[in-house]
Amino acid sequence: MSRERYAVVSCHVERPLDDAVWERFASLQRARPGGFAIAALLRPADPEHGEDESQWAERAREAAAHGPLGHHTHWTAPDHARPTGAGTGERVLTEGRRLRELGLSPTLFCGGGWYTDLDVAEACAELGYVDCTPRASRPPYLATGHAWASLGLPARIRLPSGRLLRAIPTTFSLGDLARAVFRFERPRRMPRRVTPRTRGTLPPVVHVYFHDTDLRDRRRRMALPVLLGVLARRARPIDLDGLAALIDDDDPEVAWADVERL
Repeated sequence: MSRERYAVVSCHVERPLDDAVWERFASLQRARPGGFAIAALLRPADPEHGEDESQWAERAREAAAHGPLGHHTHWTAPDHARPTGAGTGERVLTEGRRLRELGLSPTLFCGGGWYTDLDVAEACAELGYVDCTPRASRPPYLATGHAWASLGLPARIRLPSGRLLRAIPTTFSLGDLARAVFRFERPRRMPRRVTPRTRGTLPPVVHVYFHDTDLRDRRRRMALPVLLGVLARRARPIDLDGLAALIDDDDPEVAWADVERL
């Protein structure tokens, strides 16, 4: 990968059948704020919980027409991301195969609640996914002993099976991005317009994520295109599929044991 700074954006689409949430996400994806093709990491429909798979597939195809398509597993229930039992890798394989039966070709993966384990990693490698579950920093809400994956830069992860899993870590939430690109000094009195006084630093690869449900919040909905516009002036916008294509033999190879964390 070159020394140029790249930036990518993804959305964890966890309410794809909520009409209001979906319309806001779809509108944003079509608008390409800052020139970014936003990757849609979709939670598959769960017919056991009454979700309409045909409508879900229609919306997944719509998202795939406007940016990279990814697979975002919630292991327990639509509103409960992290697993409460075994069979994590098998769940990913079952969902991934079903997506292909529906005529979809996701290229990316991210575990719900940032969960991953060796079985999940092996499933991603088998399905040919680029894994976006690794994080540059520990998710702050995770309790001690809750599994996650740590990675600072795109890499090839060598799994115990011998497979190589390409991975692009997720680095910034919207709040993290705001703190990184702007550092404000508190004014003595409220100015007419707040402007950045100094800028923070950014890593060589910036991967910003948000949730579709963030778009229900007016402040976040308005802040997102502004932040991405600023980011586009400080890093080269590229989509996740394009960035994944740049991962080559010159990029680091790391062992799974050096990525998995508790």
